[in-house]
Amino acid sequence: MPNKEIPYKIYLEESELPKQWYNVRADMKNKPAPLLNPETLKPMTFEDLRPVFCDELVRQELDDTTAYFDIPEEIQNFYKMYRPSPLVRAYCLEKQLDTPAKIYYKFEGNNTSGSHKLNSAIAQAYYAKKQGLKGVTTETGAGQWGTALSMACSYFGLDCNVYMVKCSYEQKPFRREVMRTYGATVTPSPSDTTKVGRKILEEFPGTSGSLGCAISEAVEAATTREGYRYVLGSVLSQVMLHQSIIGLETKTALDKYDVHPDIIIGCAGGGSNLGGLISPFMGEKLRGEHDYRFIAVEPASCPSFTRGKYAYDFCDTGMVCPLAKMYTLGSGFIPSASHAGGLRYHGMSSILSQLYDDKLMEAVSVEQTSVFKAAVQFARIEGILPAPESSHAIRVAIDEALKCKETGEEKTILFGLTGTGYFDLTAYQKYNDGIMTDYIPTDEDLEKGFAGLPKVE
Repeated sequence: MPNKEIPYKIYLEESELPKQWYNVRADMKNKPAPLLNPETLKPMTFEDLRPVFCDELVRQELDDTTAYFDIPEEIQNFYKMYRPSPLVRAYCLEKQLDTPAKIYYKFEGNNTSGSHKLNSAIAQAYYAKKQGLKGVTTETGAGQWGTALSMACSYFGLDCNVYMVKCSYEQKPFRREVMRTYGATVTPSPSDTTKVGRKILEEFPGTSGSLGCAISEAVEAATTREGYRYVLGSVLSQVMLHQSIIGLETKTALDKYDVHPDIIIGCAGGGSNLGGLISPFMGEKLRGEHDYRFIAVEPASCPSFTRGKYAYDFCDTGMVCPLAKMYTLGSGFIPSASHAGGLRYHGMSSILSQLYDDKLMEAVSVEQTSVFKAAVQFARIEGILPAPESSHAIRVAIDEALKCKETGEEKTILFGLTGTGYFDLTAYQKYNDGIMTDYIPTDEDLEKGFAGLPKVE
């Protein structure tokens, strides 16, 4: 029977919901390296970024000293539609694994977008509306971000143009249709609707696309249309800021029951979920108040942390965006068409990259058949069909719990369950049919991406 003092699901009262976002950069001794202007190789200024992003988002992007930002009341009110999200004690999974470990997960799939992405989408749409813009452009991988942004834009009456990675556009038609239902225009990327898209198609005919390709197209579309700006669902520091609400809620809920996790695990594509979950806990570690073990989990097919290089690189395949210092496989690297569509970005958040380089967190890569095995096990035991992205964290959470079984250690494990997999059933079908395969890039494959890294002193 479950412990009577800790319920299966821990919810916060409305009065306990965060009123501010937390900026982990304020507590970082080694700040993330600045974005660089691709033409001058000088740090990007407010004026440099204004043509691309909303003004207030530029201020948030460049601020690495302010610890807390007030959440506007309109965003707080929108959050109340689906927040707080539940923190769940995985009693059933613990029992099946026969582990002394205690397992918790923060479930972010309890909204129509099906993921955590709505936390930042509504913030970015709010600032675009406040600035008087007509609309926004963006890219999306598996489709969670595009879905979230289409919902947020619909709420504020903004036009929404989404460039969706081609393999996901084809694999996940229902998520595409949710975006269209909310009024968004969805284009498979790379496309022939932009100059950079046509260039990529010429260089890589028949390509299944990548987030880097889609970003290039979305930025071009935004900067060539009056009244539009580009918004991004991951990687950028402003997104980490908005997603900190995940970790803030989680920490408040755990503190109510005097629970302190030993291990905190999140899937890692560009970094939004992982960064949001760990931020307040990492802040405690940085300030010397408490220690935690952080684990980033990425696909073996796109191993930015575990096999990438820490260097300045373009954020997009078309090389029209600023340069960011990050763990990267090279902006020209196009990963295989794996089913973790949201974890196919060539680089990683500059914040998380700096923390990883400072050895404040770990990273592991896992193969997709192993990931789906964990996803099915979790679905059958905990009753939630997880997204392929989220299942990377589930895989490692199970592995860590089994290690506790071997050693007898009673560790507390926390992981982020970023969303649901109900629009990923094609992937589940391939796994269930036994035809899913694993792809791991060779060193030669990776060298092709590294060869294109810009020369930055």
